[in-house]
Amino acid sequence: MTSRRRTALRATLLATLALLVAATGALANGRESTYEITITNLTGGQPFSPPVLVTHRAPATVFQVGEAASTGIQQIAENGNNGPLLEALEGSRFVYDVQEGSVPLVPAGTPGSGMFPDSATYQVTAGDTAKYLSIAMMLICTNDGFTGLDSLPIPGRVGRSITVYANAYDAGTEINTEDFADIVPPCQGLIGVTSDDPGTGMSNPALAEGGVVAMHAGIAGGVDLVPEVHGWSEPVAMITITRVN
Repeated sequence: MTSRRRTALRATLLATLALLVAATGALANGRESTYEITITNLTGGQPFSPPVLVTHRAPATVFQVGEAASTGIQQIAENGNNGPLLEALEGSRFVYDVQEGSVPLVPAGTPGSGMFPDSATYQVTAGDTAKYLSIAMMLICTNDGFTGLDSLPIPGRVGRSITVYANAYDAGTEINTEDFADIVPPCQGLIGVTSDDPGTGMSNPALAEGGVVAMHAGIAGGVDLVPEVHGWSEPVAMITITRVN
């Protein structure tokens, strides 16, 4: 084989290899889809903490009714603390993408709505085997109330959109004292009430309940919470999921 032919053959092989690499990259990129998630607070007096959103495969479960809450859900439901759940999800081989909101979602017409929206849109990605979406966020003016979704199948076609409604859940981890002393401090400012109790962002072992995740019974009218102000009717949130590419 002449030097010229060897050079030509080498150039052909390199060009072919480049095409194969490009095609492989295109296939890999094609397996990732982007979704827009819009969450709207439907309550009259229950702000939501910044949400955690995760796309994952079927084995991953963020919460289940009738099962004990994980530490991550407990911390969100009692203290609006996303850290433990984010850490657990980011370390899971079943998880594809994890995102965290930056602001609370505050019902329209309440004092906090002047600073924060009642609706926000987030963006998450999903791979070809990550076909499920889960969300969790605290009902701020409760002891251990939260809302969200667990393992919702997401749209598979570009441009398709689905809207679902989320109920309120009780994590079953803290007694519902309905006392501002046992509720996170942002509650009072966001709904425009004041109290001698500063509130707390820490779990109180004396109030530990040892129950399971269940539908929330609502606000009974305890020490500080008032059903007419802090109560709700189901559902508490509207969530729209759209595949955008």
